Amino acid sequence: MSENIEPASPPPPAFTPEEEFTAYRQMLLIRRFEEKAGQMYGMGLIAGFCHLYIGQEAVVVGVKMAAREGDQIVTSYRDHGHMLACGMDPKGVLAELTGRRSGFSKGKGGSMHMFSREKNFFGGHGIVGAPAPIGAGLAFANAYRRDERVSLTFFGDGAANQGQVYETFNMAELWRLPVVFIVENNHYAMGMSVERSSAQRDFARRGAAFNIPGAQVDGMDVRAMRAAAAQAIDWCRKGNGPYIIEAQTYRYRGHSMSDPAKYRPKEEVARMREEHDPIEQVRLRLLALGTSEDELKKIDAQTRKLVAEAADFATADREPDPGELWTDVLV
Repeated sequence: MSENIEPASPPPPAFTPEEEFTAYRQMLLIRRFEEKAGQMYGMGLIAGFCHLYIGQEAVVVGVKMAAREGDQIVTSYRDHGHMLACGMDPKGVLAELTGRRSGFSKGKGGSMHMFSREKNFFGGHGIVGAPAPIGAGLAFANAYRRDERVSLTFFGDGAANQGQVYETFNMAELWRLPVVFIVENNHYAMGMSVERSSAQRDFARRGAAFNIPGAQVDGMDVRAMRAAAAQAIDWCRKGNGPYIIEAQTYRYRGHSMSDPAKYRPKEEVARMREEHDPIEQVRLRLLALGTSEDELKKIDAQTRKLVAEAADFATADREPDPGELWTDVLV
């Protein structure tokens, strides 16, 4: 069992009602989409690996709310939520998941390998730790072009122990690259708790040897994530070099759809759902602001309809032509 998983940080700045609604809609879209993806995987409509983002929605939504047009996002294989937060069409994402020709990688990439140059989403990557050097490469291009863009680079607590991450930290600080490294600490690297896999469990301090500042944040609170990301992005945009954010979050499902997650007690998952759910926090604040239950139910119904339409589109779409096997091999 993972210890000390309850996120702790000072109260974040309040959202305006409009910001609360924005966060609620975006996180709810990710939650309903991932639930549908899990259902379709169980039906055999999605093959291969499938890692769901359920429970972690506040991390990417909060970061994206602080970002500016043109800032890039790159992440690892738990990537569907990042795509949706970037504004990628759910139909194209689900079409890729089901291996159809209208998918973002023409049905050839699947769950872990989707890209959208238009939305500045530079991919989910299956190699553990790979987003760090790729994100630094994007930041190098930004610095070279002097375009004031910032690379927002996501990876997990398990990936944070990879050697390439520390090589990247060194070069990013040496060259003062505008990259924010976001460690999504969901407390389990596949099936191993962070207590058993990491000697230093304060991931915000992982850049100390390279003089990279960091912040540990309640990743279950979208307001805290937006505030921390705004500070980090501003630091990078002003030419100060990289910044590290440790988002203390939690996944409700297994590492992937093939993981029964028997390494943690059901009570732990239930407690996180009941006491720290990122969407429920926003829902309660909206109710306190005077929003009616009916209005929130209407938003949920609209979101479910959008996801259902994406599922219908994906299952009706055709598979790639066999000739596509030989295209896009090199760019």
